[in-house]
Amino acid sequence: MKSLSFYCTILLTATFIFLIGCNSSDNSSENQENNGWISIWDGETLNNWRASENPDSFEVVDGKIVVDGPRGHLFYEGPVSDANFVNFEFRADVYTYPEANSGVFFHTQYQEEGWPQHGYEAQVNATHRDPRKTGSLYAVKDVMDVAPHNDHEWFHYYIKVDGRDITFKVDGETVMEFTEPEDREGTISLSSGTIALQAHDPNSRIYFKNLYVRVLD
Repeated sequence: MKSLSFYCTILLTATFIFLIGCNSSDNSSENQENNGWISIWDGETLNNWRASENPDSFEVVDGKIVVDGPRGHLFYEGPVSDANFVNFEFRADVYTYPEANSGVFFHTQYQEEGWPQHGYEAQVNATHRDPRKTGSLYAVKDVMDVAPHNDHEWFHYYIKVDGRDITFKVDGETVMEFTEPEDREGTISLSSGTIALQAHDPNSRIYFKNLYVRVLD
């Protein structure tokens, strides 16, 4: 027969392993920041973001940013990198409804109305009539006709800018790579700037959540 001390040792070891696991789970968001990923959205409000043109097109419901209404853009204006990113990684979870159109702008800047005139757009579109689908570097290097995700399903969107190289991934799969030519002119180009979410039209309903950036050296 095993001694009481043996069973006590087993019990204490199991308890220790359980507590370690719980602590790891509780600190998951902290670990993300330790890896360089920093949240740029608090999950509850639109603090540190500013909407243009039609602010009512953006609201927070049940832990997600709901984009639904007339054209407008929601610009990040928070403290991370003073909302002025150069080389960075961005990631978010995105959910589209049928025939919805949206986008994530980067290296952009706030403007009161109209389509952003600075920076690039990472297209969000599974079944909208626009043939440029999710993963397109809009009107520069496009994913045509068939989207890499379905409506009514969350997908993971990843954007990376490193020097002149731009990479998009959807659910971990690379869908677009582009190296900007040194002679590219105009404001639709790499420079520096903030991130913005797009409300495209009153028939487009999109959700965003878990917005993070990681600044690259």
